Amino acid sequence: MCTRTVDRLAAEIAEPRLPALIRRFLYDQLYPDNIFDSGHIPLNECPVIMGKVRVFNSAMATFHAPSDPSGIKGMRREFIRCTDDWRKMGPRRDVTFLNRDPELPGLRGIDVVQIRLFFSFSREDTTYPCALVHWFRILGDEPDGVTGMWVVQQEVDAEGKAVASVIHLDCIIRACHLVPVFGKRLLQSQAMQPHDTLTAFKYYYVNKYADHHANQLAF
Repeated sequence: MCTRTVDRLAAEIAEPRLPALIRRFLYDQLYPDNIFDSGHIPLNECPVIMGKVRVFNSAMATFHAPSDPSGIKGMRREFIRCTDDWRKMGPRRDVTFLNRDPELPGLRGIDVVQIRLFFSFSREDTTYPCALVHWFRILGDEPDGVTGMWVVQQEVDAEGKAVASVIHLDCIIRACHLVPVFGKRLLQSQAMQPHDTLTAFKYYYVNKYADHHANQLAF
């Protein structure tokens, strides 16, 4: 764990959007009942944090998975990693499921994101555990007819940059495993490191066969 200012952190991770994303996240946290979310509010009307932020390399997800026989009374826990140096093999930035609408079944009510940064900050005696994420867009209204798995693609804006947000850690359900749709690679070179796989392909399957619980979530 280490601490630094928001501006310094944004420079270190080469993400100039981070200060604005944090301000919009904080607006949504402070005014959850507002009919307008932070995306419709001028940035100068969003609150500012003045203190430092704490950065972490992992977070623990605890979830109920009654279908998994290896759990104790259906409870499971796992670490989600986001670090620049995983076992001296390069960066590791895990993918997770986000709870969007628990009333909808499967991936119709779940989002898929890649964690880019775990951090927390405090404002007026309240601590906000957060993550900076890049979004994946679910393609189609049904899983792939051959594999039975949903297909996702990294979401980008009009300038070709990954769509990013700051989210509260309470939104995270658990880790998600993506499998590249081979044959759709974007890399020109054949050389690839493990940490390249989440950016080197155009499409990915959401692997519902990873374990019992993933099969329930991603049906």
